[in-house]
Amino acid sequence: MAQEQDFSNVNFLTVQEVAGLMRVSKMTVYRMVHAGELPAVRFGRSYRVPANAVEHYLQSAVVDGTGTHGTPGSAHTG
Repeated sequence: MAQEQDFSNVNFLTVQEVAGLMRVSKMTVYRMVHAGELPAVRFGRSYRVPANAVEHYLQSAVVDGTGTHGTPGSAHTG
């Protein structure tokens, strides 16, 4: 059975907006979506990425002083 999700409060970003936020190319964002690294919703031929998914991805991709990735939510905000 398909899992129902509530998207009423989700802020969606275009691939171009995500690329601008991350300062990468649109093709990089498409690759991340297709690789399953970044969740997205497809509307026709366009993709939309939940803004909170971008934030979660960036937090989990933070590299600490030892060169290892942090865990989600471990980003230092001081």
